[in-house]
Amino acid sequence: MELSLLTLETYSKEKLIDYLNEFINQDFSKVVQLLYRIDVSEAKLKKVLQENPNEDAAGLIADLIIERIAIAKKARASFSMDNNNASNDEHNHQINTDDEGAERL
Repeated sequence: MELSLLTLETYSKEKLIDYLNEFINQDFSKVVQLLYRIDVSEAKLKKVLQENPNEDAAGLIADLIIERIAIAKKARASFSMDNNNASNDEHNHQINTDDEGAERL
């Protein structure tokens, strides 16, 4: 059950459900540990499972994981864009400074 968020991103929903079913049947605490590691709250898990007692638990958990993956991807993309913008701003500032210096020569 040592999967990272990046590894989980590569799984189809069906593969994720199969994977989760295996651990739900063997050791549910490993599922809880995985959800903790990828930052899905135990309270949210309990709420979803209680609100959907007749649904497949692995499918519900897979949805929570997919939702968390989407949030993580969005955060990474935002962070990457912020860093790229900061790098571009710094690069443009350096070019402007160099241009100003060249004009003075």
